[in-house]
Amino acid sequence: MSDLSDAFLAKAAESLAGANSEFVNGRYNNSANRAYYATFQAAIAALDLAAVHPKPGSGAWDHGFVQAQFGGVLIGRRKLYPGELHDVLSRVQQLRNQADYERADVSHTQAARSLARAQALVDAVATRAKRGTGR
Repeated sequence: MSDLSDAFLAKAAESLAGANSEFVNGRYNNSANRAYYATFQAAIAALDLAAVHPKPGSGAWDHGFVQAQFGGVLIGRRKLYPGELHDVLSRVQQLRNQADYERADVSHTQAARSLARAQALVDAVATRAKRGTGR
């Protein structure tokens, strides 16, 4: 595992802990926000483990790039992660967008589902990282 994937897995774990804490305290909008960032950060770690990086010069882990590469390359082409994780990033992001940018609040049920999806993705990446089989 590289320093980059280590760092982003640590960030994902911290974001997931924050999502859990916010959920337990009834702050479902904040929980949805942190759950998304946990998935996003874990996906960056997964991409790094698999040697999939942004084009030289761009230097950014753009949300669209991360989602497309995680779902398309790591799940679709390389079959490194289970198919049920394919749309986790986009589904959790949709709820984060509602939490952050829309009038409607995130419900207890929505936050619980988002948290479970985030946990599954973070766990899958952490497990693969421990096995040292990113590719």
